[in-house]
Amino acid sequence: MKPHRFAALAASAVTVLGTVAVLNQSPATAAILACGTTNAALNRPATASSTENAGTPASAAVDGNAGTRWSSAFSDPQWLQVDLGSTQQICRVGLNWETAFARAFQIQVSGSATGPWTTIFSTTTGTGGNQTLDVAGSGRFVRMNGTARATQWGYSLWEFSVLTDDGGSTVPPTDPRNPDFGPNTFVFTPSTATADIQNRINTIAAQMRTNQFGTQRYAMLFQPGTYTANVDLRFYTQVAGLGLSPDRTNINGHVRVEADWLQQGSDPNNLGNATQNFWRAAENLSVHLPAGQIERWAVSQAAPYRRMHLSGQIQLWNGGDGWASGGLIADSRMDGVVVSGSQQQFLTRNSELNGGWNGSVWNMVFVGDPGSPAQHFPNPSHTVVDNTPKVREKPFLYLDGTGSYNVFVPAVRTNARGTSWSGGNPAGTPISLSQFYVVRPGASVATINAALSQGKHLLITPGVYHLNDTIRVTRPDTVVLGLGLATLIPDTGLPAISVSDVDGVKIAGLLVDAGSTNSPVLMDVGPSGSSASHAANPTSLHDVFFRVGGAGAGKATVSLRINSNDVIVDHTWVWRADHGAGVGWTVNTAANGVVVNGNNVIAYGLFVEHYQQYNVLWNGNGGRTYFFQNEMPYDPPDQASWSSGGGNLGWAAYKVANSVTTHEAWGVGAYCFFNVNRSIVASRGFEVPNVAGVRFHDLVAVSLGGVGTINRVINDTGAVANTANQISYVVSFP
Repeated sequence: MKPHRFAALAASAVTVLGTVAVLNQSPATAAILACGTTNAALNRPATASSTENAGTPASAAVDGNAGTRWSSAFSDPQWLQVDLGSTQQICRVGLNWETAFARAFQIQVSGSATGPWTTIFSTTTGTGGNQTLDVAGSGRFVRMNGTARATQWGYSLWEFSVLTDDGGSTVPPTDPRNPDFGPNTFVFTPSTATADIQNRINTIAAQMRTNQFGTQRYAMLFQPGTYTANVDLRFYTQVAGLGLSPDRTNINGHVRVEADWLQQGSDPNNLGNATQNFWRAAENLSVHLPAGQIERWAVSQAAPYRRMHLSGQIQLWNGGDGWASGGLIADSRMDGVVVSGSQQQFLTRNSELNGGWNGSVWNMVFVGDPGSPAQHFPNPSHTVVDNTPKVREKPFLYLDGTGSYNVFVPAVRTNARGTSWSGGNPAGTPISLSQFYVVRPGASVATINAALSQGKHLLITPGVYHLNDTIRVTRPDTVVLGLGLATLIPDTGLPAISVSDVDGVKIAGLLVDAGSTNSPVLMDVGPSGSSASHAANPTSLHDVFFRVGGAGAGKATVSLRINSNDVIVDHTWVWRADHGAGVGWTVNTAANGVVVNGNNVIAYGLFVEHYQQYNVLWNGNGGRTYFFQNEMPYDPPDQASWSSGGGNLGWAAYKVANSVTTHEAWGVGAYCFFNVNRSIVASRGFEVPNVAGVRFHDLVAVSLGGVGTINRVINDTGAVANTANQISYVVSFP
């Protein structure tokens, strides 16, 4: 990330090989194995809403004979369903249509012949002929539900086939009292020698200090108790307490991030640059600073400080002249003053700022924070929202009083102010770790999906996992929790994760890294056409990060696509790499970072950078964003290569579709640094419909170092940001 006026990439990054989980053979072999080849519907019992006549029964569509067919009455809607005999993980559906085909239909699954039904595919533009649909869902019954015919006739299928995952995988049980968290997780107890704890911390810190694109991943977990430790937190390392609240795990010392390795500007001795301090996390700890000392959390993106209790002052940069570009504090209690220093932008959510806040650059956003500064924008640029309208905190691992491990799933809160835990035990639901499949390096996708189809949750331990198939989350209320920045790389062009249009899925603590074969999408939340309401039990994403390039020449058309309604995004960094390996305009290709098609989606902490078209494309109604940070792509070679058409120059960072009637955003910034061609111009940072229901508050456009131009902040409003006028603010729109 980061503009080269702020950060010169170190001449050589240290890369040390670590544990890599290769989940099968080569990509070519993996693609073949991704879905079974046996038709699970063949000669299984089939029923239909109607038949045209006795010669076209439902059974004719599953008999393996391409010369016989099912056809329905000449009306809408109609359906055909097959009983697979047991619940199975469905990965592909084939439809061989006769001339009378469906223009609009859904593929649905259920555990019962009478529903309820879960839609795993939907279209209103069916083409007939032979259709092969890659889907993700589990059920005993699979049906085609036709809602609009393409002809005056009924619906007619020569064959209806269903393929399932290969299976054959045994899902090992998890002992909640003695789980195996894999080779890269270190669990400390109050009886562990202080010197042993510190030696482990120091060893990991030394290895990961500059290891920005390495393959090591680590988690250091402290059981409830009191410790003396100086935690120097570096790349791809998570430190977390294992109590039900932060105050049950006390660190006398520090949990800190230093800016001490990346050159700033032209002086090789100035290493105070924090603008590449990414991918690390501190969670669920109470830190008591030594007398007279302060904490330092000099970070940029993807470095959450979450569920923490800090006794004293904290600095969010190196404390001197260093640059920083973060960041997130959430669900935390800060007893001393928070000094933001050079932080360009920062989100603080549902945290108690008992010592207050000091500092502002371009975009400081506070949502549901007692002790926050007063609303003022700009200079100081403090955007303040008193209450968080709807949020679920991130699930976390903890050890209960009996010595058993659980994952706690916090309850959804509305109009929330302050932390979820200061008043005592948080509201929510514990889930025994016995209900989880603990994924360790070497696990197969087939086993992961078998666990999910059995109703298991996933705890993914630290490692880099190369995927030969999609991890398919199909059941409501499933928890997928990563430790130590567990990283998923789809090697075959399939999505890394897909989520069905179901209630209450929680995905947290993962880095999804695009593979060298282009993925149309890295994560799909809900299939296309999702329409169910999840207002009472939304799906939520927490500290889920995406990367295209940097560690290698990754490619992905869309990184995160949200089709379901009511999804909550709780902190994400979605990044097309501007430095590292495999970086270039035609190398790490990526059109959109985030595409939102669902309605009533809420995002807290939306960091999306360097994508080649709209970084964010919001098609759903009722969307709300609290904090957005963007850098446009650095590397358009010329204006003709970077244009959305219609007379527009470049692409807006954040596009709300013309069809949208309601959308609102607070504290949003778009920056440019066109260092490959300084003459590049973006017409605007934000592009939205001119309707009363679309409102933006506290916007900024910045030309970083005056390198490049953004002509307007939003639509045709706001002054130019360029060499002469590098920062342009708009207080409200319209």
